[in-house]
Amino acid sequence: MRNLRVVVLGDELLTGAGDPKGLGWLGRVQARTPAGDDVAVFPLAKIGESTAQLLERWQTEALPRFSKDTENYLVLALSSQDILAQTTISRSRLNLASLLDDAIREGVQVFVVGPTPTGVKEYDSEVEELSAGFADVVKRRQLKYVDCFNPLKEHEGWLAEVSQHPRRLPGQVGYGLIAWLVLNRGWFEWLGMTEPQS
Repeated sequence: MRNLRVVVLGDELLTGAGDPKGLGWLGRVQARTPAGDDVAVFPLAKIGESTAQLLERWQTEALPRFSKDTENYLVLALSSQDILAQTTISRSRLNLASLLDDAIREGVQVFVVGPTPTGVKEYDSEVEELSAGFADVVKRRQLKYVDCFNPLKEHEGWLAEVSQHPRRLPGQVGYGLIAWLVLNRGWFEWLGMTEPQS
């Protein structure tokens, strides 16, 4: 039996905030992940976190949860907080690159989920640029990157939900969409598991 530790760093989307079922995207992904192995998932959410803060938290909160006796996996669920923090794209890229390089040196397998659209056009134009920058950094290291922005930016179900929430959070439909993207962009391959048949 394999012994896996999966640490997930992200913002409030990680908690399922706004989801009437309380599952969020991570709960839905876990429900589809095959049983049989010893898989411990550690969701570590923090609202309003920039990439600079994420880099620091990876070292203080994520790294101590890994062990030399386990297979260690890190999911980064990136937000668009750097825009609000007025962080330059180059600094955002550098922060992410530093985190990824640290994780690689520690022998940790990394999977990155990109930021989601808000439905506010002016802001989303910046989210699109940020997501593209993140994607480039991740792909240069031949790691998995899930683009959530482009598939969702014009999705009616997604936009309907985020437009109704005061903090632009999705509901049941939106979290299901993120989960679908994660599951269909290399999740099972990344974990070294066979995708279950529906």
